[in-house]
Amino acid sequence: MKRALLFLGLHLVVLNINAQSPEKEEFFYITGEIAFGNYTESNLNVNIILNEKYSLQFGYSGHVRKAKSEPYDFSSGVMGIFSLGLGELHLDHMKNYQVLFGRVFPLDKSGQIRLNLAGGVGYTVITEPTNWRRVTGNSWLGDNYKYDVEKHSTVSLIINPRFEFPLAAAIGITLYPMLQINKDRTFIGFGAGIMLGRLRKKTNLSPESTSLKSPGQDP
Repeated sequence: MKRALLFLGLHLVVLNINAQSPEKEEFFYITGEIAFGNYTESNLNVNIILNEKYSLQFGYSGHVRKAKSEPYDFSSGVMGIFSLGLGELHLDHMKNYQVLFGRVFPLDKSGQIRLNLAGGVGYTVITEPTNWRRVTGNSWLGDNYKYDVEKHSTVSLIINPRFEFPLAAAIGITLYPMLQINKDRTFIGFGAGIMLGRLRKKTNLSPESTSLKSPGQDP
């Protein structure tokens, strides 16, 4: 019931905006990005721009870094080399399910550069290793320490202004800084990514729009 009411509310907002400015358009696209800072961050998002002014984003992001508590002589062994760090529990992880709202400002007349001032909140799950215990004997194949994994959740404030470059009607790139704050962690980074979908109006190159009329010629 709550989901139905939320969907109905969003639908009414879209209808209201369209009624106020029928000449404006809506854009729908996905973004995949990576950022570097005190964590390495990657994300995947669904984006909507309403009335060419207001943005709405639903997304997932994952952050990873070397654990602050990791012993100086820790080694993940041969298996760690082949895993490339993916899914390794000895790292600090921060995962987010986020909703962002923003205001879009065009920076050129062609629509190929715009600023999306976005911010919002995220449900954050933090996973980190604790209680490290050295493994006795030969541990060249795997971790030379055992450890416990602690997990807890919190709410984050996310500030994510973005420069968006819709280079074509269906593909573009993004550049952005990001600040994410919660009671346990802070992430500051800069990133870039790819946009795919309906990004901007198509350029009208029809003969009627480009033909030149001689002086005095009737339309």
